[in-house]
Amino acid sequence: MPKLSPRIGGRHALQGAAVGAVVLGLLLWWLLPLGDPPPSGTIVFSTGAPRGVYEEYGERLRTELGRDMPGLKVKLMNSAGSQENVQRVATGKADFTIAAADAVETYQMRHGAGAGRLRGVARLYDDYMQLIVARDSDVTSIADLRHKRVATGLPDSGVRLMANRVLQAAGIDPVKDITPLSYGIDTGPNQLAAGKIDAFFWSGGLPTRGLAALAREGAFKFVPIGADLVSRLHADGDAARYYRAAEMPESAYPTVQHGATVPTMAVSNLLMTRADMDPRLTEWVTRTVIKSRDGIGAHVHSAQLVDLRTAIYTDPLPLQTGARRYYRSVKP
Repeated sequence: MPKLSPRIGGRHALQGAAVGAVVLGLLLWWLLPLGDPPPSGTIVFSTGAPRGVYEEYGERLRTELGRDMPGLKVKLMNSAGSQENVQRVATGKADFTIAAADAVETYQMRHGAGAGRLRGVARLYDDYMQLIVARDSDVTSIADLRHKRVATGLPDSGVRLMANRVLQAAGIDPVKDITPLSYGIDTGPNQLAAGKIDAFFWSGGLPTRGLAALAREGAFKFVPIGADLVSRLHADGDAARYYRAAEMPESAYPTVQHGATVPTMAVSNLLMTRADMDPRLTEWVTRTVIKSRDGIGAHVHSAQLVDLRTAIYTDPLPLQTGARRYYRSVKP
């Protein structure tokens, strides 16, 4: 068999090397969609109260961010909830957070420090307002809360903001007509089970980890919040426009609802940051949020509702530059 000449063999070797380089380049492009190494450094993510959905989502998202950006350290900070989260990001105490849309607009309306720097990353999922009482309670409506011991959420929480508005819309002064108590989802269920409070408000994704144990025992019931009350809230205008009448699905807490939905109201949650956050980092974070929906959703049911088609609607916040860049890159 004739031997290949050195010249021809050398040319084939060069061609093979070139093909290999192209294949390697394509592989790297697929693995690194942005075409350069992942961002690194440290960011602070403000979550929420222990045993709440914000905390659980933040923990799962940190894991997903670590997979996509191994050099990025994510520090989680518990908080009272939406109101504190907004303030932390606006003033630079945190870099990313989740907050309900009504709390964001309320902070803007009050001209909170740094409000103009707030930017949206993604619309995530909806919070449902839940008014919870003992199974044998005589409370069947908001009006029945008069003169009762009611936990209205932590002082800087989105729960407190919504609970006070709901009570006022029902004609109840949240300071004078009830005994208001500052319990959150981490303590409210135990206080109710011990008979130390008559009711507590909670606003969160469905289901909420902090209600799971009490739900398994079937030890509570929900008080409906009717569409008529939501209409009264809308009449107040301003941030109340983010509330909408909704039905809590029967699958949220089956042992409590027994196949029945619960009339209530919902508000959208926003993942947010600041205008001065590195756009490249924000673009990577946005990508991780969207592509990790199913992975996080397997543990945090609310996360299953994150949708690329609706994620861009972060009203009242404009999209951050990096988030906008990501959505444009995946636009059909």
